Amino acid sequence: MRDLQKYLGIFSSNRPGLKRSIFKCFGWMVLVGLTALIGTARAQDPAANYPSRPIRIIVPFAAGGASDVLSRILGKKLTESWGQPVIVENKTGGNAQIGAAMVAKSEPDGYTLLVVDLSALTQAPTMMPNLTYSPAKDLTPVSVLAYSPHILVVANKLPVKTYDEFIAYAKKQKDPINFGAPLGAAPHLAGVLLSQKQDVPINFIGYKGGAQAIADLAGGQIDATMNSYLATYPMVRSGNFKLIAVASPKRFTPIPDTLTLAERIPGYVTGSFQGMMAPSATPPAIIQKLHDEINRIIRQPDMQKQFADLGSDPDLRTPAELRKWMAEETTYWAKVIQDGNVKLD
Repeated sequence: MRDLQKYLGIFSSNRPGLKRSIFKCFGWMVLVGLTALIGTARAQDPAANYPSRPIRIIVPFAAGGASDVLSRILGKKLTESWGQPVIVENKTGGNAQIGAAMVAKSEPDGYTLLVVDLSALTQAPTMMPNLTYSPAKDLTPVSVLAYSPHILVVANKLPVKTYDEFIAYAKKQKDPINFGAPLGAAPHLAGVLLSQKQDVPINFIGYKGGAQAIADLAGGQIDATMNSYLATYPMVRSGNFKLIAVASPKRFTPIPDTLTLAERIPGYVTGSFQGMMAPSATPPAIIQKLHDEINRIIRQPDMQKQFADLGSDPDLRTPAELRKWMAEETTYWAKVIQDGNVKLD
């Protein structure tokens, strides 16, 4: 009690210099405490200083494809926004699974990311049961960058001009029509779905890539294929083969007069959904910071124009919405693959 009275006596003292010293000391103590609290809060927020070093975007496809082009456009914008280099690396092989597995096993700190056609992740668990990682468990969604639909194209030699004529023609043939696509990839499974829904017999011819199938279609070696609008439409425009349908959910703005497959097969939507993924344990705050900045960039007028020029539509769904969609897609395509008895040799 006497000690308390002693200290209270100091504050009641008539010595103003002593009072000022005590209050000044007290003020410094409060400032130091607040600074420590702020520092602790920043240390506990992994997104506060993110990014503080270069970011790598792994593209599991060859240079020049949709994933690669979009990654480089986005990487340049992120570099401008954050002042840290964004480096795009192509890690090809295994139907995109080599690059995807590499990211899945990377440090979950937001500095190694994956940009991929999401069908490679939603269809792989059924097509490739021996994967070295789980797309659903080892990767977490960040954003969808863009959607470019598949288009159904047929050789000029076929005596058809419309989708309905094509289906009727295919059903009348003694032998199944030849449909070229990389086996196990999204265009192949889009053809499997078409065959199932329209009861059309199809003979699938395997290719290492969509570009080879397109070249053979132009040469008349195969009858039909499906591939992304971005990669395929320039050759339609040049007259190398015929466009008869698009796999978008509604009429596609660049080709508004083209029939959608959904108009004949309700719910039929396929295409190239380009998305960004991160290792699964990446802090949610970093995922959200990446997502918010990507969506801000995508909304910019110059980006909107670039997307339109590429034949792609931006997609602004949240990471949670993307996770739900990917789970639904995985289930959907598992049934298509199993019903079609689709296997990779």
